[in-house]
Amino acid sequence: MSVEERIITVENLSKSYHIWSSPLARLQSPTYRWLANQPLLPTSSKQLLRRKAAESSREFFALRDVSFHVERGQSLGIIGRNGSGKSTLLQIITGTLQPTAGQAEIRGRVAALLELGSGFNPEFTGRENVRLNASLHGLSPAEIDARMEEILAFADIGDFVDQPVKTYSSGMMLRLAFSVIAHIDADVLIIDEALAVGDVFFVQKCMNFLHRFQERGVLLFVSHNAAAITTLCQKALWLDAGHLRMDGSPKEVTEAYLEAFFESDARDKLGKSKALAVKMTSMDATATGTVEAATTPTVRRDQRLLYLNQTQHRNDIEVFEFDPKASSFGVRGGEVIEVVLEDGEGQSLAWIVGGEIVRLKVRLTCADDLTHPVVGFYVKNSLGQQLFGDNTFFSSQGQDVAAAAGTWLEASFAFQMPVLPPGDYVVTVALADGTVTDHIMHHWIHDALAFKSTSSPLRSGGLLGLPMLEVSLKPVPAPAPSMELADT
Repeated sequence: MSVEERIITVENLSKSYHIWSSPLARLQSPTYRWLANQPLLPTSSKQLLRRKAAESSREFFALRDVSFHVERGQSLGIIGRNGSGKSTLLQIITGTLQPTAGQAEIRGRVAALLELGSGFNPEFTGRENVRLNASLHGLSPAEIDARMEEILAFADIGDFVDQPVKTYSSGMMLRLAFSVIAHIDADVLIIDEALAVGDVFFVQKCMNFLHRFQERGVLLFVSHNAAAITTLCQKALWLDAGHLRMDGSPKEVTEAYLEAFFESDARDKLGKSKALAVKMTSMDATATGTVEAATTPTVRRDQRLLYLNQTQHRNDIEVFEFDPKASSFGVRGGEVIEVVLEDGEGQSLAWIVGGEIVRLKVRLTCADDLTHPVVGFYVKNSLGQQLFGDNTFFSSQGQDVAAAAGTWLEASFAFQMPVLPPGDYVVTVALADGTVTDHIMHHWIHDALAFKSTSSPLRSGGLLGLPMLEVSLKPVPAPAPSMELADT
């Protein structure tokens, strides 16, 4: 797109602060600088005072030389650890903070949800704060009156709307704040982790609104949740200690961020203790149940597929070979050697059908002694969205699963393959070692195994289709009339 289509332009943006050595130094420094500018003092004294003023503080850069742009119709995700400069960047973009150097330019009306309660008066009622907050975003009194009922209906906080905001919970505050910014016709919407405090029903309502908003506006979404960024955004930035570490597709950026996070975490733990301990933190979001040994039917695979093959809308899935050279990271106290999908008879599969029972096998070797090895997997789509997965942690509780150096391991996951919409999919596999609260990642392979869904399963919907054990439609006897209906 042309420069005219750029809604947000950030060029060489920097923001620095003075960090004082002590409260006394903060008071003395202006005095030193004032004295150093007095014309009657000798040059040597002026130099001494300026040196003392400079030594009393150091310059800290919350942002340093950050540049990017967002075009009309794009959504940008910003990811980074605490203290990386995300909130500082958003405050400069919204105009609540001035940069030390560089510039940030926005075209159009901006609505921001940076901090719960910002723009609200705690003594005012919810209804009064709607008027206050909407007017701060540029709406006229007539526009606010016209949209008041819609705003309150979206917030859905009942009679509390006429109570002081200081009595609200954080969830109620979010409902009111988000409802306002959803109804002010903004061109740019900025959200900074605020949705983390919402209940699941309201967060789902917010997500539905954000998907509709993306059709007409620009979204800046800051989150630690990589899955949320890959779901909502077309572009992503990774901020690290104030620097723009990487920008690109959400899948590439979030994978690089997670890799750096786990490697840094592993270095910290290895430096503190020789005892390796692990939890598959990245796997726990979807792995909440015990991995049980699935009972594979004893009939042959061609018989199992008889029903699946009876329709022209069969979901054919092509399986590619394990790629040992796929992007990976970890401390390599153990290593993934092979990942394969098999049928119930142990035969490697080159194609499968959605709804078929399959077994994912992961073979590994241990270079070091592992006290509690844990193996897990994710299945992700081409956008990097995590569809499903599991790990071996819960199934191994109460068992002695320690593996000595030189041991070979095999993890097995039997499941019914979901019905997949057409597209490309990958299996991410990881090996770790330790407990549920402390972990080291030994080997993580982003795209260990790939497969491709090549047909259009009309019976499925959403990101994947859950194979049904039974689907039926039949006539049933009408219920007998109730006594009340009979009396009338």
